[in-house]
Amino acid sequence: MRVIPLPAETEPLLTPDLVWTGVSADLAIDAARGDLACAAALETAVVICLQTDRRVEPSELPDGEPNRGWPGDAFDLQPGDVPLGSKLWLLRRRALTEGIELEAEDHAREALQSLIDQVACVRVDVRAVRVPERARLDLDVALYGRDGAAIYQQRFGVLWDQIDGL
Repeated sequence: MRVIPLPAETEPLLTPDLVWTGVSADLAIDAARGDLACAAALETAVVICLQTDRRVEPSELPDGEPNRGWPGDAFDLQPGDVPLGSKLWLLRRRALTEGIELEAEDHAREALQSLIDQVACVRVDVRAVRVPERARLDLDVALYGRDGAAIYQQRFGVLWDQIDGL
């Protein structure tokens, strides 16, 4: 399963500070400064929150499914720390049946909660819509600042592999 930004109908957002290899992404480096690129910090944070697989409790795993995510989350979390990423990957072997959009919304909200906790935004809105004819679930994400204005809006397509999702 892949989570990809879909083209915006309005003014485009800055692209995340990530370099896509065709298989995975890595943080972009600003060679001139010798540091991480940071032209689109919020956009990058949202993509990392949604596209990084979060480790789950064994009881959440479907039969025969190995756990994903950073193994350190199982033993290295300090008090107040939250695991990074989303549980959207748990939906990858599921059919796009009615109700899956509610689970996707819950997983996305949980993943993006860290942005509220870090005061990058004060509110997150997530809405998922099934598009079974395209083997896709559309995920609309909006973040809001203290003044109530939207500071980030993006639609993502959560794509199912033909073999896994149908």
